[in-house]
Amino acid sequence: MNKTIIGLLLFLNTFVVFSQKEKNSILKELNKKSEAYGVIAQTIWNYAEMGYQEVKSVALLQKTLKDEGFNITDGVAGMPTAFTAEYGSGKPVIAILGEYDALPGLSQKAEAEKISDNKVAGHACGHHLFGTASTAAAIAVKNWMKENKIKGTLRFYGTPAEEGGSGKVYLVREGLFNDVDAVLHWHPGSLNSANAGAALANKSAKFRFYGVSAHAAGAPEKGRSALDGVEAMNMMVNMMREHVPQEVRIHYVITDGGKAPNVVPDFAEVYYYARHNNRKTVIEVFDRIVKAAEGAALGTGTKTDYEMIGGTHELLPNLTLQKIMYDNLVKVGGITYTDEEKIFANKIAVSLGYKKADIEVASKIQPYKTVGRAYGSTDVGDVSFTVPTVGLRSATWVPGTPAHSWQAVAAGGTEIGNKGMMVAAKTIALTAVDLFNNTTLIDKAQKEFIEKRGADFKYIPLLGDRPPALDYRN
Repeated sequence: MNKTIIGLLLFLNTFVVFSQKEKNSILKELNKKSEAYGVIAQTIWNYAEMGYQEVKSVALLQKTLKDEGFNITDGVAGMPTAFTAEYGSGKPVIAILGEYDALPGLSQKAEAEKISDNKVAGHACGHHLFGTASTAAAIAVKNWMKENKIKGTLRFYGTPAEEGGSGKVYLVREGLFNDVDAVLHWHPGSLNSANAGAALANKSAKFRFYGVSAHAAGAPEKGRSALDGVEAMNMMVNMMREHVPQEVRIHYVITDGGKAPNVVPDFAEVYYYARHNNRKTVIEVFDRIVKAAEGAALGTGTKTDYEMIGGTHELLPNLTLQKIMYDNLVKVGGITYTDEEKIFANKIAVSLGYKKADIEVASKIQPYKTVGRAYGSTDVGDVSFTVPTVGLRSATWVPGTPAHSWQAVAAGGTEIGNKGMMVAAKTIALTAVDLFNNTTLIDKAQKEFIEKRGADFKYIPLLGDRPPALDYRN
């Protein structure tokens, strides 16, 4: 073996050892601060602010980042609760996403039985943990950059209203990711995985019908029921389900159906989602839903219009980045439950119809997979069509717990949620370090990104040119 090769091998070995030493230092720092980050997460859990209303949650995260030396820009892309926090300058630009909105109607105490805490919303998707863990990761990476004089830009994106409000879409539309080289994110879950992600494209809108009020008994012939319009639309859409691709998902809820049975309602509203794993199919299905609304209005003698609320792309995975994040998740590992937490977990499991909780799942890392199955939607999809993007899930809920459930809210308000959150924070931080240390990884990810997306791709937001729907939760 010649001297050049020997020298290179020695250099690489020294680099690996040095890199592991840096990573171990970051893990120790995050362990020391885990209790403090748990307090932040649980404070936001108690705020439980819905989309575009996350004023107190944002203020807390901004203060945390500002106190650590980040430069804050708030109210970006026309959203008062959206912000960026930046450290450093130049290339590469590595971004970390943070969410913090709660869901309506899922108020719950941190108990293993269904007990409302009488709030209007609850963190049933764990975004209080999401925003906090991402903040923790950003601070840890910043400290590492400062200590080691690392060149580049670290940018945290505070992204509101993921739950139906499509907050990240407006950030993408405004070009706020155009200079970013890679985006890191995560999501709460009931297991630990860093596999290729998938998400359903989604278009959502509120359909409004306008009729004529009248006494429902005394002069029904003079009335034209807006509620009839909504119900006729729903009936037609439900018949349409037989004639769409089987992977299509359509959901609706009547948000206003009138106020009294003896008054013919002159206004009614229904809120629709259309989803599929390809945005082109979503657009086609949504257009058919619009036609159903128009037909319903014609048949009931009412008028209708609709307001686009949200629209998101499917998720574009990046396997180059995904394998890096998976390896770091394996290094970090899962979580262990205390005896008290095991009792809590088993009670939650019983409430879900299981005999007991499969607690070991929380301590393990799921096998690596290069293909993901889509169950829900996320505005991260639009980000992933703009810049190479990678994510993971960590076990913040009792294994087997579905998202958007009171059981998810309950676990997210306990130390179980905090522990899973720190798994995510550590994994994101280590992945960011890898990218800053080895920019050839970014080059490789960019090449894969262009090949998968297509060199001629043109981004068109599914929600059109509407301004942010700041009142969609009102």
